[in-house]
Amino acid sequence: MTLDDARRLVVATTEAWVRDEESDVVWAGDHEGRWGIRMAQQCRDFTTIWFTVGQRTVGYEAFLLPDPPHNRADAYRLCLARNQTSWPAAIALDRQGDLSVSGRIPLDALTPAALDQAVGSVYEIIELTFRPLLAIGFAAREKSR
Repeated sequence: MTLDDARRLVVATTEAWVRDEESDVVWAGDHEGRWGIRMAQQCRDFTTIWFTVGQRTVGYEAFLLPDPPHNRADAYRLCLARNQTSWPAAIALDRQGDLSVSGRIPLDALTPAALDQAVGSVYEIIELTFRPLLAIGFAAREKSR
């Protein structure tokens, strides 16, 4: 698959999700070569997923939480445990040290179904880890309110 074909497929698939009246996906825009969608979540209002088409893969990432100010080791332990059972996405530290969910799809495996699986994986990881990570990593902040 060429880079242009991959870009067209990502744009067409994300636009189809946005047009689907039964989905909770809305367009987040494009920024510096990335395409974004926002989807409703149960654990928080929404999650934005950014797709980036590269030479060999389509990367995707979503912000999870800022760097936990408390109990960092326990928060990271939870993330590593979640990564044992998550696929095709995983929790990682981004460049600022915040927690994000990310993954990659090889261009030769890129299909609308693979993109759908990626979005489902991001959704699931955030649903399963957002509240527990808040309780662990931000416990002192929440108690002081």
